[in-house]
Amino acid sequence: MRTERILVINNGSTSTKVAVYENEKEIARGDIEVTPEQVKDFKYAIDQLEFRTKIILNFLQDQGISTSGLTAVVARAGALPALKSGAYRINELMTDILERFPTMQHANNLSAIIAYKIASSVGVPALVYDGDTMDEFEPEARVLGIKGYQRVPTCHALNMKSVARVVADQLGRPYDSLNLIIVHLGGGISLSAHRRGRIIDDIFDDEGPMSPQRAGSIPASMLVDICFSGKYSQVELHRMIRGKGGLVSLIGMQDAREIEKSISEGDKEAEAVYYAMAYQVSKGIGELAAVLCGHVDRIVITGGIAYSKMFINWIAERISFIAPIEVIPGEREMEALALGALRVLRGEEKAREYDVLPENYTPRA
Repeated sequence: MRTERILVINNGSTSTKVAVYENEKEIARGDIEVTPEQVKDFKYAIDQLEFRTKIILNFLQDQGISTSGLTAVVARAGALPALKSGAYRINELMTDILERFPTMQHANNLSAIIAYKIASSVGVPALVYDGDTMDEFEPEARVLGIKGYQRVPTCHALNMKSVARVVADQLGRPYDSLNLIIVHLGGGISLSAHRRGRIIDDIFDDEGPMSPQRAGSIPASMLVDICFSGKYSQVELHRMIRGKGGLVSLIGMQDAREIEKSISEGDKEAEAVYYAMAYQVSKGIGELAAVLCGHVDRIVITGGIAYSKMFINWIAERISFIAPIEVIPGEREMEALALGALRVLRGEEKAREYDVLPENYTPRA
């Protein structure tokens, strides 16, 4: 069997994750921290393109890995409209939309752009897989109470689909036979309802629980007042909601380990806020249980904060009556991307061509 060497790229708000796989085996991995100080002079996420590209190329050089030996590059998809599940080939349209018309500003939008540049330079395929904005919603999940606007599917779909398949294997059942609620606990928190292999609804990190870096749901009238207070620019407001909200805003900490240490030392304010976050996550799980009409095979909790027994126990106290809980801590995004690309290279899956034009999109001159 041919050996496929796959470069995996996943930019986050505070890190650049890079890995190289030979078939199913990871042979190199880097989780390079990106500090606020390093990116403070970049107004928009796209302004970090050269900076993030250098991080990846420097990592490969340090590992003694040449791009000429790659057979594919795969990246997390970023904020693209109207994706389906599975693989897409990265093309110029996709990279142009991520650069100029993303549905939200996030460093993750850089991943596919960088993947396309590296893959094009050595003549190999560039792919994205199970994008966060994949659309499997039911019609009723889209409706908003303002004419001309609707909800857009967004969650940590890549990791969620990956752990869903893990749980299905553990239960000895096909993923498309299960009803699951999956919770991703990271710098951002999102939840999703999976009905027989499809994410039919979700709660994204700006419409549900607060998180270490996100403000979560804010009453609409209060948000309008904040926006028109004259105290903040549009950029500052976005950062208040995503990046400087949640635990960072309330207690000045975002690392669960640091917070729990502070709690153990008697910090009652940190405990109250951390507990409130667990309370809000529990509310979200209950909301999605209603979406599935109470027919839930498992509640699956994943992401970095899933390592916290304190936090998981607080959630379990409130929602264990709904369904058994499976905890799969950490994230499997890099492996999920690599294995998705490998299936495409082996002909087990077919990659789609991206051809969705956003409203008011005009091609680059």
